[in-house]
Amino acid sequence: MNITREDIDALNAVVKVDIAKEDYSDKVEKILSDYRKSANIPGFRKGHVPMSLVKKQYGKAVLVDEVNKLLQDAIGKYLVEEKLDVLGNPLPKPQDDLDWDSDAFSFEFELGLAPEFDVKLKGKKAITHYNIVADDKMVDNQVKHIQKQYGKLVSQTEVTKDSEITGKFINEEEGIENVATITLDKLKGKTNPKKFIGAKVGDVIELKTKGLFNDDHDLMTFLKVSHDDAHGLDVKVNFEVSEINERELADLDQDLFDKLFGPKAVTSVTELKNKIKEDSEKQFKQQGDQKLLNDVTEYLLDSTTFDLPVEFLQKWMQTAGEEPMTEEQAKEEYEKSEKSMRYQLIEGKLIADHNLQVQFEELKSYAMEMIKGQMAQFGQMNPSEKELEDIAARIMSNQDEVKRLSEQLMSQKLLNLYKTEANIKTKEITYDDFVKEFYS
Repeated sequence: MNITREDIDALNAVVKVDIAKEDYSDKVEKILSDYRKSANIPGFRKGHVPMSLVKKQYGKAVLVDEVNKLLQDAIGKYLVEEKLDVLGNPLPKPQDDLDWDSDAFSFEFELGLAPEFDVKLKGKKAITHYNIVADDKMVDNQVKHIQKQYGKLVSQTEVTKDSEITGKFINEEEGIENVATITLDKLKGKTNPKKFIGAKVGDVIELKTKGLFNDDHDLMTFLKVSHDDAHGLDVKVNFEVSEINERELADLDQDLFDKLFGPKAVTSVTELKNKIKEDSEKQFKQQGDQKLLNDVTEYLLDSTTFDLPVEFLQKWMQTAGEEPMTEEQAKEEYEKSEKSMRYQLIEGKLIADHNLQVQFEELKSYAMEMIKGQMAQFGQMNPSEKELEDIAARIMSNQDEVKRLSEQLMSQKLLNLYKTEANIKTKEITYDDFVKEFYS
């Protein structure tokens, strides 16, 4: 067998594989001999079928199968030995005139080669890493929310601004008939809440769905309409009041603290607020880190330029999926996925250059830490090392879980790399301002 390569350009090459008779003949003969021993052909005893008949009946199929196996094995080894970094998979060139009655065969494969490029993490303009903090207003609101959550309902005769109002939304033509409990802070503007103030059980309040709630998605919750129906819904609904209550706030005492955090873990309102702030900012840290990951990713895509073997990749996409694509479909799919392909190459380069590969032992340690954190949420604060190792072993026997954990750990490694090597500046921001600035 002989393999040669012709480089078309920096991103495309053709590999030619020449297969001689001696490369496959022994294997084909052995398989046909085994067929002869077990073949059931009318007129012949088992194991006594003439070899010429076996070859006539099975020879071509066995030859084709063995040559294809040789080809796949040879191409795979060649790519590894030559250390060729290819995109997609080798594409066989069509051969309509292939003569399977010949002794020797030649096959050609198109290769799409990965481009060579450098990645510069330190840009001229600093990327902001947001340190999201829970301010006093947010902590106070959270304390009040806890008091409401653990407080008790007290019946009222009429609606006030702090009431919880239960009733039925009705519009017969639209098929709306749903019982819900709402609070006036959910309603948009000043007019809608005013319609409720002073209402009593049995009163019917006429409302317009358009601009009824601060969040239009609440139409789905309170009126039980689909997402599509809720979008742009502009009809009148009646709300028939059936119950009015006010939530009496729970006392900020040791009883409540113990319910929230366990016996004596928190013993004062100051400690409660500190705990809320600490827990909130742990969650916010993940959001700040994710924003940094997204921003660095965009910077890397913008600042790292290289060409791709576009024509090859579009041709490869036509046959790579479960369903074959037309040329036009492959072109559209390439345009959708080009950005993702580029980032995968950039990420791969960073991983190789900075030796960030995920090792088994660190993946196991990462899994154990994750398990330990999850167990702590359910009150199991001191699991044994054996207990953690046993659970980690079960998780890591699942390939899908291993893949998921590996991606999470690699994301953490990249984040740490960006924090130390990229041009990063830190900015403190409240959670409310962070949401307004990036998610409004």
